[in-house]
Amino acid sequence: MYAVTGITGQVGSATANSLLEMGQRVRAVVRNPERARDWADKGCEIAQADFADSEALVRAFSGVDGVFILIPPMFDPSPGFPEVRAVIATLRTALETARPPKIVCLSTIGAQATQPNLLNQLGLVEQGLSTLSFPIAFLRAAWFMENSRWDVASAREGTMPSFLQPIEKAVPMIATTDIGRLAAKLLQESWTGRRIVELESRHRVTPIEMAAAFTTILGREVHTEVVARETWHDLFAAQGMKNPTPRIQMLDGFNEGWIAFERDGTEHVLGETPFEMVAAELVRHAG
Repeated sequence: MYAVTGITGQVGSATANSLLEMGQRVRAVVRNPERARDWADKGCEIAQADFADSEALVRAFSGVDGVFILIPPMFDPSPGFPEVRAVIATLRTALETARPPKIVCLSTIGAQATQPNLLNQLGLVEQGLSTLSFPIAFLRAAWFMENSRWDVASAREGTMPSFLQPIEKAVPMIATTDIGRLAAKLLQESWTGRRIVELESRHRVTPIEMAAAFTTILGREVHTEVVARETWHDLFAAQGMKNPTPRIQMLDGFNEGWIAFERDGTEHVLGETPFEMVAAELVRHAG
């Protein structure tokens, strides 16, 4: 049996579904069991826990063959990332007590970057868990293709605003189904020490190509629209962000190229799902 956190989200659900398809048993680790009824119907064991309760996490992580860790996303963190530091401390205590045979932890492209940015949070997770005395694999995923769900409404109107610039630059991306499939595979492997596994799609995608995909899917011309860098702070603040700077720094990192895969000393895997397939699903679900 494998414990899966974040199972009500995209990557966690993809991981759990992949494990079930591979004939494995799954323990769904959820904060609210009411949201896990579908997983119970699929035969999953349900464990109630959140990342603020080390005792509940110990129970969730005990007696399993492996644990998939997905830190709750924090897009508007406080300066210094105190929220994720608290999660790391609780998680480390729980893992040291439960001592599962292996861990696969979702990380990110650019986790090794030293420049300040939003993704430093997952760099801190890697640092905080790397010294655990049992096997751990950090799965560094590229930019999620599913982030384009926020583009569907504007694409229907003929434009796709892009913070990724220049729009001719290809960006490493990945579908969440490919992340889940690889996470499930890694959980069933055996290794010692720490692994870093990088994952991106077989073909990198430019914002221009993203707009072209929406053009084909929607049957109307969709143009990429550059969002000027000097407008970002006020735009994000107007959307309710209290601390937009880390997000802006992250986008700068992708655009300037210093948020990238490490390559040296890592494993590099290519996913198979094309952006066009993900975009079509996003449009279908948007109605």
